[in-house]
Amino acid sequence: MTDDRSEAAFRAELIGLLPELRAFARFLARDAAAADDLVQETTLRALAAWRQFEPGSNLRAWLFTIQRNLFRQGLRRQRPREEMPPEPGTPPGQEAHMAMGELDRALRRLPPAQREAILLVGAQGFSYEDAALICGTATGTMKARVSRARTTLARLLGRSGIAITST
Repeated sequence: MTDDRSEAAFRAELIGLLPELRAFARFLARDAAAADDLVQETTLRALAAWRQFEPGSNLRAWLFTIQRNLFRQGLRRQRPREEMPPEPGTPPGQEAHMAMGELDRALRRLPPAQREAILLVGAQGFSYEDAALICGTATGTMKARVSRARTTLARLLGRSGIAITST
């Protein structure tokens, strides 16, 4: 395959993964504008380094790793931020919205490594192995983080179990 054709295939696959990158960025950044900036920077970095990607390997995991590293770099550069203001009350009849707000608040209370693990495995559907590669850790460590995150979320949400499944 020529360089032009392989670059075109890379770009096409990257474009197909943009919605997933944005969803993960929203979980990380907690702000739509910051998430869009993170996706844009991830895309720029990936396009600049497309020759470093090994064809046949997992592009999704490679992109999520870039995005995670960019987010972490940004956190190190930022000054400590004040806690976000509390959300206003939810109108009656919006139980699903309230439940999502409750889950969001519980996720924010998890340690960063556990939050990352549960989002990658539970929300994004990565296997434990791929999530471990993204985070640069062992598969067993990833399994333990997800398990601890599930247990903590269940406790925070006042449930004996929660419906966050893994692949």
